[in-house]
Amino acid sequence: MYDIILALVVGLITGLIFSFFKLPIPAPNVLPGVIGIFGVYLGNQAYIWISQLLSR
Repeated sequence: MYDIILALVVGLITGLIFSFFKLPIPAPNVLPGVIGIFGVYLGNQAYIWISQLLSR
């Protein structure tokens, strides 16, 4: 839970800094970005699952 809160705080601070300097947000559009991150997570989990199956 600590990691989630830390990531949220760092993201909030980063967003404030980028807005202060009037820079574009360093993130893709909301829905495609979330789906992309979820896809990376699923790929990581699939790799772990497949490597455990093959090591038996």
